[in-house]
Amino acid sequence: MRIAIVEDDPDQAALLQVWLSAEGDYDCHLFEDGAKAIKAFQKDGYDLILLDWYMPEMNGVEVLAWVRENLDWRVPVIFVTQRDSEEDLAFALEHGADDYVPKPIKPLELKARIRSLLRRVHGGEADANKPLQFGKFRFDTQGNQLFMAEEQVSLTQKEFELGLFLFRNSGRLLSRAHLLESVWGHNAELNTRTLDTHISRLRKKLHLGDEAGWRLTSVYHHGYRLEPIAA
Repeated sequence: MRIAIVEDDPDQAALLQVWLSAEGDYDCHLFEDGAKAIKAFQKDGYDLILLDWYMPEMNGVEVLAWVRENLDWRVPVIFVTQRDSEEDLAFALEHGADDYVPKPIKPLELKARIRSLLRRVHGGEADANKPLQFGKFRFDTQGNQLFMAEEQVSLTQKEFELGLFLFRNSGRLLSRAHLLESVWGHNAELNTRTLDTHISRLRKKLHLGDEAGWRLTSVYHHGYRLEPIAA
């Protein structure tokens, strides 16, 4: 999971990165101000945003407003700040924040809130072994098998994982870096040829287009988007 940490205090940002990276499932990206974060948001996707309230030039509320206006509404945002009054909490939630963690931060509480939000967006742990249905496609997550109209589609393990991630995030524009890190665990510096090859194979094997009712499009210089085709 890719987490954006927008925090102008370098020591606090580094501490958050250490805490979350120790979990093993989180890849943290640090941004020292709101403008740099927004520039990154325009190019890459993130699964969760940790956002400081007080920052120079552009405060956290302004960043949150941009995120809610321009990004997928499902991207959860947690405010991390010294402001901890009931009025501040209500203000943050009313303006689009999903949660609020006051400073000084308690690492166990922060991790629990992150896990809770990510479960809400990506599906609960209790449902991890239940089949997932997306139109004609059914993913058997326990047997790592995919069925199209009840006919099994032969996929490699990575093709299955990539397909499942795309369907779970249908409608979202996913950068190549986001897909590589989420499916292969690689960083953005690696060659993307492997990803593009797997995308091409999925298109052919799943007959993505009018026949399947789903379209997988390439967005120049960015990544891919899977979306249902309107009937």
